[in-house]
Amino acid sequence: MKEKLFLLDAYALIFRSYYAFIKNPRINTKGFNTSAIFGFTNTLIEILNKENPSHIAVVFDPPGGSFRNEIYTEYKANRDETPEAIKQSVPFIKDILRALNIKIVEITGFEADDTIGTIAKKLASEKFEVFMMTPDKDFTQLVDENIKIYKPGRRGGEAEVIDVVKVKETFGVQDPDQVRDVLALWGDSSDNVPGAPGIGEKTSKKLIGEYGTVENLFENADKLTGRQKESIKNNVEQIKLAKLLVTIRQDVPVDVTCDDLKIVEPQHDELKKIFADLEFRTLADRFFSNTSNQISGTQLDLFGNPIQSQPEKKTDTKQLENQEVEIKINEKYRLADTLFLRKQVLAELLNSKEASFDCETTGLSPQEDSIIGVSFSTKSGEAWY
Repeated sequence: MKEKLFLLDAYALIFRSYYAFIKNPRINTKGFNTSAIFGFTNTLIEILNKENPSHIAVVFDPPGGSFRNEIYTEYKANRDETPEAIKQSVPFIKDILRALNIKIVEITGFEADDTIGTIAKKLASEKFEVFMMTPDKDFTQLVDENIKIYKPGRRGGEAEVIDVVKVKETFGVQDPDQVRDVLALWGDSSDNVPGAPGIGEKTSKKLIGEYGTVENLFENADKLTGRQKESIKNNVEQIKLAKLLVTIRQDVPVDVTCDDLKIVEPQHDELKKIFADLEFRTLADRFFSNTSNQISGTQLDLFGNPIQSQPEKKTDTKQLENQEVEIKINEKYRLADTLFLRKQVLAELLNSKEASFDCETTGLSPQEDSIIGVSFSTKSGEAWY
């Protein structure tokens, strides 16, 4: 069985975490916005617990831009200034990673995309299955038999694993490497990468599906008609530039070995101190409960808390036979375990003058225990959980 290597695109996940709480930011008692730190750390711990990787690294973009800014000064020039809360959060995130003994990789002059691409291609083999954790579509050009994209789910949804088959279906290409050509025509507004004017996503996929590469498309441009022909023939240099900008480098001078990325025991005391300073009480409880119980083999509940074992009771079968059980067949209790049903619950609550609710928790201490479920009722004998 192959070992799992996870390569995390740090800033993509940090920004995602920050904006996930944008309407209701997490502010601790010191007045510090911990949204990005909390979201990123929560995602990281979920990966460690759920996917159980054998190796991991978190890759950051370096300050000062990359070689792409030297090639094209307008590269990413359309982006807003990074929020101050994110800038202040990054040192804390790096401290947490160090306390977890997780490798931090940051190479001057190269974006995280290039560093991840280099490490992935270097270490992917029959021994390793590599997962690049990012929502960025540019990474699809790197996908092969041993390299996949692990795209985080939205709003708590399931993550999507993107493999070769999925890339081919999505972009209409024969090989994931051709994604570079699709993006060269399509352009990338988020990075301010120019493509072929008037050539959108659908047409880009169609043209590369037919001609294979932009270079072959240039040679056959006379076979095109109308605006497509005009756009391709008049913008050859711009399309070449776009392809250069969207191509993820695989030759970054990064010196990491398998041993550097191997998951080892975290620095518990240091991690507890950081979590305490940030006021991540529930997150700390969940992490350290999982860590200790992975060793002891204790069964955990949904929130990573140990389930207390109950002493086995002897059952008097004769007593059960004579016992009358009252079954109230008119009562209606339902489990809202899908988005559709939860919308139904919300609709009922909004249309009711009064409602009752109850929280199921892992214990009886409101300051320390976690919620595992909520029940709602708008009328007698009916309830949702």
